[in-house]
Amino acid sequence: MSTATIDRTVVLHRRIRWIVAATIAYNLIEAVVAIAAGTVASSGALVGFGLDSTIEVLSAAAVAWQFTRRDPERWEKPTLRVISIAFFALAGYVVISSSLTALGRVDIHHSPVGIVLTALSVIVMPFLSFAERRAGRELGSAAAVADSKQTLICTYLSASVLIGLLLNSLFGLWWADPLAGLVISVFAIREGIEAWKGDACATSVGMLLDEDGHEDVP
Repeated sequence: MSTATIDRTVVLHRRIRWIVAATIAYNLIEAVVAIAAGTVASSGALVGFGLDSTIEVLSAAAVAWQFTRRDPERWEKPTLRVISIAFFALAGYVVISSSLTALGRVDIHHSPVGIVLTALSVIVMPFLSFAERRAGRELGSAAAVADSKQTLICTYLSASVLIGLLLNSLFGLWWADPLAGLVISVFAIREGIEAWKGDACATSVGMLLDEDGHEDVP
């Protein structure tokens, strides 16, 4: 490996650490605000959104930990496993919470704070996802790319919850809240399966990224 390549690798490692640090900080704030606002409004989707933020912190922390190791590539498999489990945990909670809300026909209250928070996340999250995914692909890190997808899932969830909150606030459509949660759980399960299959110890990381490379980065 040439000196230039080594220097570039060091730069990418540092960049990913900064990106996941920013993701962790943002999501910690997001989680506290969303769970509090969701509890006040009796919004299962908003509470689920807050819990998704805590899972996003777990995912980002796993990648941050990986890139503090002397040999990050060695830790690809366990990091991908953590990210995959985080996806499944999110999907499971959202399905249960949304189903209970729908069956009980819980009255969802107007939440201005929730609307502002989810709208902000729709703007912020794609930038964090794009930056990490780009660096992860150049570095050849399946874990970093998988974590960027977790951040992108948070964007979808933000948009879904935002639409549900707006429909409920503007038109009184209470069922939009649980429906928003159920829709996003499908994305979470799909990405969880992909992350679980991304075994960097048994599969060429380059092949894995090439296969994913046909997708457009949002």
